[in-house]
Amino acid sequence: MARLLDRLATRLLKLPPATTGYTVTKDLRVPMRDGVTLAADLFRPVAEAAGTILIRGPYGRGMFAAGAAGVYAARGYAVLYVSSRGTFGSGGVFDPMITEADDGQDVVRWMVAQPWFTGRFATLGISYLGFTQWALMADPPPQLAAAIVTVGPHDFARHMWGTGALNLDFLGWADLVAHQEDPGVLRRVYRQATAAKRLGPVLAGLPVADAGERYLAGRAPWYRDRVTRPDLADPFWAPMRQAAALERADVPILIAAGWQDLFLEQSIEQYTRLRDRGVDVALTVGPWSHTQVAGQGAGLITRETLDWLGEHLAGHGRRRRRTPVRVFVTGAGEWRDLPSWPPAERERTFFLNVNGELTAERAGEAATAAFTFDPARPTPVSGGPVLSGGGVVDDSALAGRDDVLAFTSAPLTEPLTVLGAPVLTLAHSSDNPHVDVFARLSDVGARARSRNVTEGYLRLDPERGDGPVTLRLRNVAHRFAAGSRVRLLISGGAHPQYARNLGTGENPGTGSAMRPATHAIALRTSSIVLPQVEPEG
Repeated sequence: MARLLDRLATRLLKLPPATTGYTVTKDLRVPMRDGVTLAADLFRPVAEAAGTILIRGPYGRGMFAAGAAGVYAARGYAVLYVSSRGTFGSGGVFDPMITEADDGQDVVRWMVAQPWFTGRFATLGISYLGFTQWALMADPPPQLAAAIVTVGPHDFARHMWGTGALNLDFLGWADLVAHQEDPGVLRRVYRQATAAKRLGPVLAGLPVADAGERYLAGRAPWYRDRVTRPDLADPFWAPMRQAAALERADVPILIAAGWQDLFLEQSIEQYTRLRDRGVDVALTVGPWSHTQVAGQGAGLITRETLDWLGEHLAGHGRRRRRTPVRVFVTGAGEWRDLPSWPPAERERTFFLNVNGELTAERAGEAATAAFTFDPARPTPVSGGPVLSGGGVVDDSALAGRDDVLAFTSAPLTEPLTVLGAPVLTLAHSSDNPHVDVFARLSDVGARARSRNVTEGYLRLDPERGDGPVTLRLRNVAHRFAAGSRVRLLISGGAHPQYARNLGTGENPGTGSAMRPATHAIALRTSSIVLPQVEPEG
């Protein structure tokens, strides 16, 4: 089976051929400081290992995990794959991200004492398996030689509450994890395929914590705490905030991300903070959502990972990257190599104008636009940076809603390439201080079909007082073709990506009373600034 999986992966992912066979030792027990033992599998090449790879996470060590580890074992690396506590045979109780820093140190302490350890190791992994790497790099072991983090957050608290609103995507993840060890592969696949339909009524329920707990039926006892604690300074979140790693890591790190991934902004921050410290860091961003990274992006990311390991762990590879940054420019369908991110740029400003126009000229002095957000009928959103069902979609229907403002430019006379983070400035007021602002930038093609490009979300401070609202949208690399139009959508919510603002100031996880809010925007002093880079050639 291992040989079959490797041949299949080699062909599908266009990998270099295997260099050795390997053996698998299953269900090793790795001791933790509190007496708990974690379950692990060891993949050892028949030939002398060129280095050791450590992978840690909560999603099991089944066929797909074994296939991923086997890819690297078949190319000369010893791979230790460890299940997080409370999952797939590991002792203890699973409490997401709480013990990963300490457990990581204990795993390394055990690993480096084993006779098969090669003296140096690298870490790799995707999503939660990326977080376990940052948790370890907050206190990097001396034997660590390199890391490859794919769509992995370093600050889970900020993912949950960083906009001020609760990210409801967490319920879908809690549901997945709560049932991932249910018997029957087909049953689990069917459950995941039908998750969106089952979760719809739950996501609409209030209070959020109660609705989620009823649905999870005791299988995720950690759910309530995470959806009822909006204060990021709460000590509860400390183990889930590993930003210290960005100041302490000093090994070569490859970061892979997707423009529609839910952790994109953290990936960009990881790159920029490491770069500014002089760390050897590289960034690859493809046209992927979170789940697409493991599918559409798997070949490219695995090839880049092998190159990174060859150069920085095995020590026999040459640097294959031409530049530190490689991004896919959506709309143009091309990869672009860059010396840094964001690149040098000039700006292009569009002003919000009357009749839903997005123009190069300011609106008249008294021009305003308004809409009402009703939490009893929250503004929906489709596509975008969510765990499943996201990515680029046709969002034309949003522009026709009465609780959404849509501003659309005239057809562009020449291509417009945007590389970086657009910034929206709104002269905003409301009759209720408890409001959110959602903004999305979309590309309207020649057939009037609108497709999302990037977006931003912010819960406004009810004590903010007068002054403009500034909303920084997510980073993007996109080319608007000549003849297409730039569209800006503005609303007071994006449900169920984010929990609706109830309009009352109650805790978002436990509140249930609702009060609408009418938003008004003075158009003359409202604009969006695009970081514009002219097309190459």
